[in-house]
Amino acid sequence: MASRKILYVCQEIMPYLPETELSHLSRHLVQAMQERGNEIRTFMPRYGCINERRNQLHEVIRLSGMNLIIDDNDHQLIIKVASIPSARIQIYFIDNDDFFARKAILTDADGNEFEDNDERAIFFARGVLETVKKLNWSPNVVHCMGWMSAIVPIYLKKVFNDDPLFRDVKVVVSLCGDRFEQPFDSGFAQKVANEGVNDEKLADLALPSYENFYRFVIDYADGIVVATESADPALVEYARQSGKPVMEFESVEEAVMFDNYNRFYEELQ
Repeated sequence: MASRKILYVCQEIMPYLPETELSHLSRHLVQAMQERGNEIRTFMPRYGCINERRNQLHEVIRLSGMNLIIDDNDHQLIIKVASIPSARIQIYFIDNDDFFARKAILTDADGNEFEDNDERAIFFARGVLETVKKLNWSPNVVHCMGWMSAIVPIYLKKVFNDDPLFRDVKVVVSLCGDRFEQPFDSGFAQKVANEGVNDEKLADLALPSYENFYRFVIDYADGIVVATESADPALVEYARQSGKPVMEFESVEEAVMFDNYNRFYEELQ
């Protein structure tokens, strides 16, 4: 199989966060694709609970410093990097004090989802793509894993679609068991529109619930992966009915699973 450039945009990755279905899969998928000869770039948020000293994160000055405007507010983009030595994998971290300095990940100490999770996702998505532009790196495939990454397909198809770096990219979205229960802020659709997304489909986000959000995202994807056994059944069925390529769930324990991911990417090209 021919090698390709794959951008992974991940909500969570081991060992920087505790093991979950998603963090385990993200960690091993990235390594497996690199071992199969693909050129990889991987991004995740720099949540405040990630110990920078222990994990040897350091800021990349030449990539940091840009201000991103989210809902009329400026937020500074900080890029940090670290490596997983055992796998020779480099991870880029998107950081900002307003969104990621807090020690919790997606919920507060009482288990309540943060009210600004929508803006955190917008900032993360925009930060990833602006950084890839600074790297002047043109991926063949962008694979989004976890809802924190799921605005990326919208940007790629509606905001960055004329950029030569992204013009021919194929977008893959994973369906995972990472459901949020509290809908995003009621102004979410307008915030996305303010980012340059002009699409009548935004009306579908009048109630930005998890299911409505992911239906919207699937419409922008070129391929969908049922990544975990706990993926929302209604969304899995929506993906199957979309007419787009769908990779059905396979256990990480299956020896051929990573080869099937590689083949799935190839078939999208």
